[in-house]
Amino acid sequence: MTDGNAGITSAMRWGRRTLGFSFFAQGAAFALLVTRIPAIQDQYGISDGLLPVFLAAVPILAGVSSVCTEQLVKRVRPSRMLRWAQPVVLLALLGVGAGDTMVEVAVALGAFGLAVGALDASMNMLGVSLQRAYGRSIMLGFHAAYSLGGIVGASVAWAGAHWDLTLFMSYLPVAAVLLPLCLIGSRWYVDARDGGAAEVEVEQGQAGGIVFKMLLPLCLVMAFAYIGDSTVSNWSAKYLQDVLGSSEQLSTVPYNVYMVMTLVGRAVGDVGVRRFGPVAVVRVGTVIAAGGFGVVAVAPGAWVGMLGFTLLGLGLCVIVPQTFAAAGRLFPGASDAAVARLNIFNYVGFLVGSPLVGALGDAWSYRGAMLVPMALVLVTLVYAPSFGKGGDRYGGGHERPRAVDVGPSGSGV
Repeated sequence: MTDGNAGITSAMRWGRRTLGFSFFAQGAAFALLVTRIPAIQDQYGISDGLLPVFLAAVPILAGVSSVCTEQLVKRVRPSRMLRWAQPVVLLALLGVGAGDTMVEVAVALGAFGLAVGALDASMNMLGVSLQRAYGRSIMLGFHAAYSLGGIVGASVAWAGAHWDLTLFMSYLPVAAVLLPLCLIGSRWYVDARDGGAAEVEVEQGQAGGIVFKMLLPLCLVMAFAYIGDSTVSNWSAKYLQDVLGSSEQLSTVPYNVYMVMTLVGRAVGDVGVRRFGPVAVVRVGTVIAAGGFGVVAVAPGAWVGMLGFTLLGLGLCVIVPQTFAAAGRLFPGASDAAVARLNIFNYVGFLVGSPLVGALGDAWSYRGAMLVPMALVLVTLVYAPSFGKGGDRYGGGHERPRAVDVGPSGSGV
């Protein structure tokens, strides 16, 4: 039965809610990991020279896992991939907090990286297919849930550090709450395909025919957006304190402000896409983000720098969700494969961003280094027309799918 809204079924609505919770859980888990890196380093005695190796291994393994997920979803539905990848991420997070030897943390971080690649890919596959099923933009809402999870995770991490809790005791309550809820919610995940079983087989067969040249502009946009994001996450505190002369306490604020603004921008972004179209929203977001980097680069003091990081959160937040959505519209018959390949460039940008800014800062100046991600983000303006290809101006897709597959154990409510 439908819920009275233009053919959107009850199963689709429950699928949207539970997928949103999955994004929330992933945001919380990732924030808990990255915000406690100094504590992880102390617990395992990881040297400063070895730490970058451990940190780089996670996105590298996640990229490998994303490539493998492209092949696996030809045989296993994305909903099933997500159902089992998410618990592994949470258990791996617990493993990071529970060990005391270098081998144990290496295994735990390796498992985290492999699981998170499958998780990111399958979540966005389901998000793209659900958006197509809805016939209107809903993708930014899922990423808003991720931002909210990140804020909650970072707050829990702060509380753990404030109360001097061990990593395991900081992680345990979060995993204990999220893991069963994710498993229960997975019963209602929805694989919204472009038709019945026969057409799904056709879709899967088309995956190998994706023309990389057509996907390349979106891949570059994804990488550049994550270079900008990793610049904020890795360098905002140091920049505010060392370059703009803020106190140590104030230097912790920019990233929190950035995360809050990503939540705000994504919460209202779908409305903007429905009204003005994805191309216009991406262009506005790009200009705001570039302006944010510019303000940071020329800021005379900490509070002006804070304004720049605020603008960065508001601008960058719309680009990544719309890039996934654009890939789904560009390849409606092979959106799972397109999303999996695009997801790799998430990790490419994350890997490149931090060392790029660090190297430029040491060799030149950190103010000048901020102009490089600004220039890269501005390239999105050149590729903005790609966000309007393959669908209507509102980002819904060609037409409403004729069938919706509910997860294997889903009741569809």
